[in-house]
Amino acid sequence: MEILCAGFGGQGIIKMGYIIGVSASIYEGKEAVQTQSYGPEARGGACNTGVIISKEKIDFPRVKNADILLVMSQPAFDTFASGLKEGGKLIYDSELVEVKENPKHWELYPIPALKIAVELGKQMFANMVMLGAFSAITDEVSQESLKKSIAANLPPATHEVNFKAFDRGREEILKIKTPS
Repeated sequence: MEILCAGFGGQGIIKMGYIIGVSASIYEGKEAVQTQSYGPEARGGACNTGVIISKEKIDFPRVKNADILLVMSQPAFDTFASGLKEGGKLIYDSELVEVKENPKHWELYPIPALKIAVELGKQMFANMVMLGAFSAITDEVSQESLKKSIAANLPPATHEVNFKAFDRGREEILKIKTPS
């Protein structure tokens, strides 16, 4: 499975990909590779991370044809949507991204991640909302493994609110009976 996460620096995009990769490799014993790219700006510049998960050895570490795209900004969508395969799953922050057309018949999963994160106290938790949404639409990595990876890779003082954000993301996507 090929997963691409994209947005702006400061949104936790790289951390989201890292958590997915650790979940697959450390907690589920699968092969996984994570690559990342970001501009020279600490915050606000474009960034993305790709994660490939497999039961077999991975020959090439870069995402070429994403099965899932998690996107948290319009420029990221505009740049990376073409890399989402026909029929792929698009999870996007409906507060920040507008999908005007669906040329490849993607499964669309809009979620107001930023809005939910602000309701929980800080916009910095939007990536965990997106991660929860991801866990609701795929069984490639279990919810339990993702939560273990969150606990292992984020400060203990933030665990409670990160888990709440993750759970809210799952709940929002599970309300969607079928993708739009």
